[in-house]
Amino acid sequence: MLQKVLSFIQSHHLCQPESRILAAVSGGIDSVVLCEMLHQLKYEFAIAHCNFGLRAEDAEADQLFIKKLAKKYEVPFFTDNFNTRAFAAQEKLSIQMAARTLRYTWFEQVRQQEGYDYIATAHHSNDTTETILLHLTKGTGIAGLHGIPPKNGHIIRPMLSVTKDDIYELVTEKKLIWREDTSNETTKYQRNKIRHEVIPVLKEINPSLEETMQHTAERVGHAEQIVAAYIQNLREQSIKEGEDATYVSLVPLRNATGLPVVLHELLRPFNFSYSVVLELAAALEGISGKQFESPTHTLVKDREQLVITPRNLQQFGSILIQQGDTEVTAGEVYLRIRYADAATYKLNTKPHVAALDAGQLHFPLKLRAWQEGDWFVPLGMNGKKKISDFLIDKKVPANLKARTLVLVSDQSVAWVVGQRPDNRFKVTDKTEQVVEISIERR
Repeated sequence: MLQKVLSFIQSHHLCQPESRILAAVSGGIDSVVLCEMLHQLKYEFAIAHCNFGLRAEDAEADQLFIKKLAKKYEVPFFTDNFNTRAFAAQEKLSIQMAARTLRYTWFEQVRQQEGYDYIATAHHSNDTTETILLHLTKGTGIAGLHGIPPKNGHIIRPMLSVTKDDIYELVTEKKLIWREDTSNETTKYQRNKIRHEVIPVLKEINPSLEETMQHTAERVGHAEQIVAAYIQNLREQSIKEGEDATYVSLVPLRNATGLPVVLHELLRPFNFSYSVVLELAAALEGISGKQFESPTHTLVKDREQLVITPRNLQQFGSILIQQGDTEVTAGEVYLRIRYADAATYKLNTKPHVAALDAGQLHFPLKLRAWQEGDWFVPLGMNGKKKISDFLIDKKVPANLKARTLVLVSDQSVAWVVGQRPDNRFKVTDKTEQVVEISIERR
């Protein structure tokens, strides 16, 4: 087993012989064997243990046991107590997820403060099998089939090549003592149900299940890297970040292999489920305007592109701009206002900037969302136009229409923000002072 662990460490470049390692130790059989492995391989290591306050006297006994284990190996011992239930309630997490968050956050703090290179956990090949089966049961993409990665940042898992049977053989040989967590036996937890009820049946079909699953996970991991490179190439060709939205050009995706999977990966940051992506893929050849929702974003198909906007923004009210203001911030909207002498002013024609004749403005100005019935005289025209018609003519996607703002002077729209100023407020050769207003969304 020692040679198996050493070969795995070397082949996956987990750490160097001189690396300082912080071992995550619960007191169970796996983490006790991890300490024995690090000791036999002569690594400089320390032990870190979390008391989650979930098992009353058993938790205190675990803590004391691990303190003695650190003395046995003559290594530093770090421990901390957590109110896991309170943290779970505060963050609206399950107890298991809360404990995981607390555990890894604290381990990283200790690693940095004490100068260790890596955090080692005691995951083994049985854990990989359980993880893959759990993901398959719930539904997953390629990322869910690579199992537990041997290395993730500063976290290493040197025992992924060994099985639970290997671990039992070692503790028998070395007469090691560990603490048993009785919660590992109950099948009320999903992972335990797979461990105790599903895997034994699968091992009747394939006695070498853990080794097979570990090799499969490694092959999937390499395939995932190939797919990731392909997706990244398409991402660079198709995605453009705008001030108000993210735009996905469909042109580079027309001949993409496995389009639904490609779309799902491209849209992953926006939390669109695979079922929604399937609907989207089927609608790509249809008419523009169809809308799709994720928990956090709205997506609209707009001709040869997808337009994605956040949907968790607070309803925009209004902002007043007083004469002399140079900047105004409200939520995600930031305005910069500059006053300039018309004789020396150089006109800025970018759409997020409006140059207006100060003499035609009536302060305070109001920035608000456009409303049905609003109209203005588009720059370069003499007749008025409803803003609703203007946005249709401009082919503004539906989800961006809802975010369109107007700058109002008295009762008149002086600027359809980011689109067009009103002709009545334009800078002319009679203008004495220019008010330049630029907008950013953060």
